[in-house]
Amino acid sequence: MTGTPLRVGLVGYGLAGSVFHAPLTAATGGLALDTVVTANPERQEQARAEFPDVRLAATPDELFARAAELDLIVLASPNKTHVPLATAALEAGLPVVVDKPLAATAAEARGLAALADERGLLLSVFQNRRWDNDFLTLRELIARGDLGDVQRFESRFERWRPSLKGGWRESGDPAEIGGLLYDLGSHVVDQALVLFGPAAEVYAESDVRRPGAEADDDTFIAVTHTSGVRSHLYVSATTAQLGPRFRVLGSRAGYVKYGLDPQEAALREGARPTPGGAPWGEEPEELWGRLGSGESPVTGGGTPVPTLPGDYPAYYAAVAAALTGTGPNPVTALEAAAALDVLEAARRSARDKVTVTL
Repeated sequence: MTGTPLRVGLVGYGLAGSVFHAPLTAATGGLALDTVVTANPERQEQARAEFPDVRLAATPDELFARAAELDLIVLASPNKTHVPLATAALEAGLPVVVDKPLAATAAEARGLAALADERGLLLSVFQNRRWDNDFLTLRELIARGDLGDVQRFESRFERWRPSLKGGWRESGDPAEIGGLLYDLGSHVVDQALVLFGPAAEVYAESDVRRPGAEADDDTFIAVTHTSGVRSHLYVSATTAQLGPRFRVLGSRAGYVKYGLDPQEAALREGARPTPGGAPWGEEPEELWGRLGSGESPVTGGGTPVPTLPGDYPAYYAAVAAALTGTGPNPVTALEAAAALDVLEAARRSARDKVTVTL
């Protein structure tokens, strides 16, 4: 992409802002990280150390006051701020990328989508795990027909974190939009909908397991898709023995894959994707998933399937293309609203012990 880079204002420099959004926008041709918004002095120092030319602001209002100097706002702020800040950015005439979840409700998400359409502005949601290595590999296997007709999709995003870390993500206050259902659940539900289409029914079980915890930390969601596929989705911080990331069963074969995409760990450790640089998003052969049928329940089996490289940079490359009119919005607000329909149904199902029809 040639020409003057699009100037990005990033709101928030915690985990999401410093580990994901700042490095990925800075690594994307056609984008330039212009301003970071954080009132935390230590985070300001961190941002300046990592990006010496970046400007700093203490509040989002400072950013919106000079909207004419920017081309894109990225919201990596706490969940409860997403709707008001996205609204303010759109009303200031600025395109917006919002970290997931876009909102607490599907109705709020659709309201933001309508505002963006009315203003003729991009509103995109950072569902980066559509570019996980295992998800890209599974999409290719399905597209090639290697699994036959998929009948059951099992997806696990599990961790072993028996001690609480604190902060708004673990808060029981509904206004904070905390808990794993809206955190990791946003990822596994979005992936299931991308792969197998709209949900028809939702059943869920949600628990608060850890002593002192306030928000859900062990949740199961069963989705029956209109296509007939059944998705069983697990998100947990209390899993002492981790299950496979994916177990996908089809009429011809099954695919089993363990381990998480390596990109988040690499970004946390300070590695950065660079065009033409070191390989990015690749994993060793011993972590490849296996494709096959009828193998021993003790030894497993099947054929190792090379895992495609993960590609988080592709999201912001697609955002840049959308802003310049050369490509579509990579993740629309209406897609996020469809996932929120499922998350809301899951919350109701777990609370009322019912299956919810959408």
